[in-house]
Amino acid sequence: MRTYTRGAPTVFFIHLICSLLALPVDENHGAGIPFQNGNYDGHPMLYFNKGEVGDLQLKAKGTHRHIASKIQEAGQTMLANPKEYLPPWEPADFSARWNEIYGNNLGVLSMFCVLYPETTGALDLAKDYMERMAAQPSWLVKDAPWDEVPLAHSLVGFSTAYDFLYNYLSKSQQERFLEVIANASRYMYDKSYSQGWGFQYLHNHQPTNCVALLTGSLVLMNQGYLQEAYLWTKQVFAIMEKSLVLLQDVTDGSLYEGVAYGTYTTRSLFQYMFLVQRHFNISHFDHPWIKQHFAFMYRTILPGFQRSVAIADSNYNWFYGPESQLVFMDNYIMRNGSGNWLAQMIRQNRVVEGPGLAGKGQRWCTLHTEFLWYNASLAPMPPPDFERSRLHFFEDWGVVTYGSSLPAQINNTFLSFKSGKLGGRAIFDIVHHNKYKEWIKGWRNFNAGHEHPDQNSFTFAPNGVPFITEALYGPKYTFLNNALMFSPAISESCFAPWEGQVTEACNSKWLKYKHGLAGDSQGRVLAALERKGMIFIRGEGMSAYNPALKIRSVQRNLLLLHPQLLLLVDQIHLEEDSPIESASSYFHNTDMPFEETAIEGVHGAFIRHKDGLYKMFWMDDTGYSDKGVLGYSGYPHGYPYNGSNYVNVTMPLRNPLTRVAYIFFGPDVDVQSFSIRGDAQRVDIYLVANDHTYTVYLLTGEVASKPLFAMVLADRQKIVFERAAGVKDAPPPEVSNYLGLVEDNLQHVKPVFQQLEKQILARVLNTDNFRKTAERLLQFSDKKKTEELIEKMFTLSQKQGKAKNARKGSLTNRLSDSLPDIFAQIELAEKKERQKSRTKVFEENPEGEGDARDFLDYSDLRRAKGRKVGYVKSRRYKEVLMDSIVRSTEPTISASYIRLFLILNTATFFMLLTLLLTRFQKTQNLHTQRCFYGILLIDCFILLCLYSSCSQAQC
Repeated sequence: MRTYTRGAPTVFFIHLICSLLALPVDENHGAGIPFQNGNYDGHPMLYFNKGEVGDLQLKAKGTHRHIASKIQEAGQTMLANPKEYLPPWEPADFSARWNEIYGNNLGVLSMFCVLYPETTGALDLAKDYMERMAAQPSWLVKDAPWDEVPLAHSLVGFSTAYDFLYNYLSKSQQERFLEVIANASRYMYDKSYSQGWGFQYLHNHQPTNCVALLTGSLVLMNQGYLQEAYLWTKQVFAIMEKSLVLLQDVTDGSLYEGVAYGTYTTRSLFQYMFLVQRHFNISHFDHPWIKQHFAFMYRTILPGFQRSVAIADSNYNWFYGPESQLVFMDNYIMRNGSGNWLAQMIRQNRVVEGPGLAGKGQRWCTLHTEFLWYNASLAPMPPPDFERSRLHFFEDWGVVTYGSSLPAQINNTFLSFKSGKLGGRAIFDIVHHNKYKEWIKGWRNFNAGHEHPDQNSFTFAPNGVPFITEALYGPKYTFLNNALMFSPAISESCFAPWEGQVTEACNSKWLKYKHGLAGDSQGRVLAALERKGMIFIRGEGMSAYNPALKIRSVQRNLLLLHPQLLLLVDQIHLEEDSPIESASSYFHNTDMPFEETAIEGVHGAFIRHKDGLYKMFWMDDTGYSDKGVLGYSGYPHGYPYNGSNYVNVTMPLRNPLTRVAYIFFGPDVDVQSFSIRGDAQRVDIYLVANDHTYTVYLLTGEVASKPLFAMVLADRQKIVFERAAGVKDAPPPEVSNYLGLVEDNLQHVKPVFQQLEKQILARVLNTDNFRKTAERLLQFSDKKKTEELIEKMFTLSQKQGKAKNARKGSLTNRLSDSLPDIFAQIELAEKKERQKSRTKVFEENPEGEGDARDFLDYSDLRRAKGRKVGYVKSRRYKEVLMDSIVRSTEPTISASYIRLFLILNTATFFMLLTLLLTRFQKTQNLHTQRCFYGILLIDCFILLCLYSSCSQAQC
């Protein structure tokens, strides 16, 4: 009989695998953020509900007190200085300057009132604050009426405060403030069809404005204004879900606008991810980009945790947060304590005075989300490689960093290098390879305006001291970015006779990127290697310059020989008929001025620091060293920074090859000898520093004579940087069925609104408001049918009221069966209205002048020229749509039943298995054993079906 009992372990393991697979479905979907499914008990509801307020107040006194103390400090500061922080009453004063500070500070003030409602004057201050904002005819800035970003900051702050403080407002305030939110949201919705943020993806304005519109829509939805909120929410989803699909192509977790503007984007993007999970059951927590985004924060911080690499428009570190974003990633993505640890390190080392101090308008605005997203159960834990310098390459961004997130101490050095594609590899390839062609038509769908002409640029901070820095948020000039310029210029130039990179903008605050040569600009990192404590980086920047200059190669090599000794070698390879005669390099320091120095005819410069002198020298491959130009470049009015100190080194060019070597070193390094020589294939540099000898061989030829990039002889040690380890580009393919992915998530919206529709009608049963409410909800339906349906519902409600023993909820179910799909009718009516608008624009611009028609093809999934375009080109559309309609009627009950059946079936399985192994294993009746095996196999099949259903129902 043993032959027949061997099936029991197999059946058991099948069930065990099913159980293990089923566990993560219920536990991890939505990253622990419960789906509300339209079941709101008034306000608050955006981030937490009324029943959770007490728990938040306890956390403020306990596990979250380090964040709560910052919220309390912000609230007390505003209470002590109301004139400084309250918005002005006068519209002229409110709109006179960039005014995001008002919306930004209102969020933290309202959170202060939630956590400390007993604080004298806090609620009165918040109400006064909101009254002043509500009194404004517009939240736009007078001198920039085309820019909705200030309005978005005001809208998201005002809507959040309305939600948090709703129960403290008077009836009049509730109504007036809701009207303000509705008007601002409607304005944003209308502008989303015509302004760039509606169709320019992955740009910081897009999530900022979309989350403002979504926040306003959610508040209105909770107040019963379903028609408007439905359209506005669908528009936000149509925009943001496309962005998140495109973001899958960014494989390194970076954002092309840099670290500072990256925090501007993630401030709102993470709010979006939270809100759509909480309110619509859409999870983006398995998104490949966000899983890599911690590296973008961790690998870009200079030693001391006070500054970040300032590539593109930037301040010294972060515009918003980044503590809020870090605790978000730790709580919902990583769950290893590293996000909490890095937030703690940044918080502890915050600049309190001088460069790097957080802006007055931004320093408090993420405190409320940091408090809400912080998970105290995740003990702060540094990444495993903390306190060890590491080399990191962001393959999409085109940036290399070394020595990030270290304590500020001797020999903890930071080095960065930038040479990448305009907009990053993902955006550049989408534009140039015609990817996602249903959405994208070239550069008009992106905005690289905050980037700089900075291919082959670098920064260097030996001992954590910023020696060679970026020039921060300034004009888009090549010379401000530690990059090369050439003379004489052969085209229109900002600084004739010198010509910079083709993206340089002479008469605009924004980078040139849309048209002509600028749109094809790119650099490339060829190597980023670490060997025996030495770092070698090589970049090629030729494609960032005008082809008419006839430059064959602009190669820059960086070799970190010692934590305080950097060697940089530029090689310029010209075509035979190249017209250029000179090259000019620039090196910047935004904090300290450079001073001249020279040793034995080799010219240089240095800065003074409290730790000592940080020096640099230069020489070309003939031994020539010309005196540099030291100066200060002031920025025009309108930029947040005054300017930058610089060293300018100009060298004559020889055809075909010219090499120029630079050395940069800190106070603990004494360079005693420095020489350079070269031939067509190789350049050799000889250095003696602190009695150590370095002989560097750089193989720079197009066809290498040896399989090496470089070799270093350091005393008696040989370090080789092999060519086989160079960077190999592997861009990702287009996301398959990208239209379907977006449409799948759009289908999550309607069931929530339909659920709310039923709840609203149920709340007003047997009241005088029933007919009025039904008329408002069904106003977009067919008039005749609507009147008949309202009369029918009204009769049913009266009968329900007379029936003493009527089952609770029975009328709601009967009503829901007869309700028309008003949301489909709303969408149809809106589609017709937008079609009229599109037709009008086409008639007014028959030839498609300028950018006036840029938005027409990209405002949503519909097309303007009469093309028949379905939402999804697959059979999944009907399945998802039907599933949404079914789930709209009983969205939670079905999932609950499936979960119950799964638990019962699991218990039944174990009971049967126990009986088989204990009582029936020894029986002589073969037929009985076979019956039990059959029952167990059938049970396993049922378990698999239930698991599949549970996964689909997200139970």
